[in-house]
Amino acid sequence: MAKVTQQARKNYTDHITKYKKIIDEIQGKENKFNLDIKADKVENPEAAKIEMADAILNLSSYYILLNALSATLLGVKNENYLNEARKAVYRALIFLEAVVTNIIDLPFSELSEHHEKISDFPDKGRFEISKKLAFTVDMIKEAFGENSKWKWSFVELEGRSATVIKNLINYKTLISGMDPSYADYEIVMNHLIMIKKILMTAATRYREKYELNTFRIDDFKLALNYLSALRRLHIYLGESNDAETVKKNLEIWKVKMEKDSSKSV
Repeated sequence: MAKVTQQARKNYTDHITKYKKIIDEIQGKENKFNLDIKADKVENPEAAKIEMADAILNLSSYYILLNALSATLLGVKNENYLNEARKAVYRALIFLEAVVTNIIDLPFSELSEHHEKISDFPDKGRFEISKKLAFTVDMIKEAFGENSKWKWSFVELEGRSATVIKNLINYKTLISGMDPSYADYEIVMNHLIMIKKILMTAATRYREKYELNTFRIDDFKLALNYLSALRRLHIYLGESNDAETVKKNLEIWKVKMEKDSSKSV
């Protein structure tokens, strides 16, 4: 690897100064928000947590940018920035989970209790932060690379992201939102398409983690949980054929898990 020149370092420093200032501003906002939450000084705290999560995802994006600039201007990856980006996503997830829970296969009737606190939060806002969350996770994974030591830990990050993205959509108005005459019809449908895809992806990834890395039955159980959540959604939407397909997969996967469990006893 070629030696990094002083001029290259100066050029890099000049480029990142403005972004580091923005990072400091967001971190200051986050610190103040945490203090205000503890002191019960935040109006409409549930919606505010979603907005704070959105800001922290922006923070993560700036860290990803700093790494990209390091790779371009210095010719070296900066994993410190990527780790900060990864940790920021976890903090954003904690805020989102506090609003819509981290329960994967939660009955929609129970989920509606959480949505009552954010009933005024628009469909567009729910979908936009869902897209930003999924995109940020993908960008961090790509920046770390296939052979990263964090490879299998990303399965949890993807899974937790899938859970909150699934839980963010408003199930109370979902059916009416699937009517083409509904103002935010395209937004609702795109969010729904996204949910179905990421639930299946999360299930597949956890099974891969089990079979290729951990061999822990708990990971296989999580895979089944995501499949179950997908089946519940299909049933709720009246998609009987899709629900039956997922049910068959569940049964096959459960047989596999039970066989593996018996071998380990």
